[in-house]
Amino acid sequence: MAMTLEKALLNNQSILQNFALGEEIDEQAAEIISGGYVTIKNTTNQPVTYSIDGVSTVIKAGATQRIVTQLDGELRFDRDIRDERVRVRDYDLEDGHTYEFKRDPQNSSGNWIDIYDQDWD
Repeated sequence: MAMTLEKALLNNQSILQNFALGEEIDEQAAEIISGGYVTIKNTTNQPVTYSIDGVSTVIKAGATQRIVTQLDGELRFDRDIRDERVRVRDYDLEDGHTYEFKRDPQNSSGNWIDIYDQDWD
């Protein structure tokens, strides 16, 4: 029984689709095993120092960072932007989400910031 050109092409296409599906599943599994990432934005007018899973970094005003995490992660930062005051806030992150540092609208002094999950429903 001879294989027609059309049948051969369809067979090759099917093999390639299965291969691509396998690659996609492998990528998803690797992300689950190794952790994931979060995106951090700073919409304040000054740099914010923060840590994720104990690793400290600074994000400039107006900047965006994509951070690799170990299965979600814990964010820690100082809510009070004045140098002489420290009010630590811990926040549990979720992989794949985008978080934004903003001024806290509930603080009338304007000296506090908070973190907001942009993907939260």
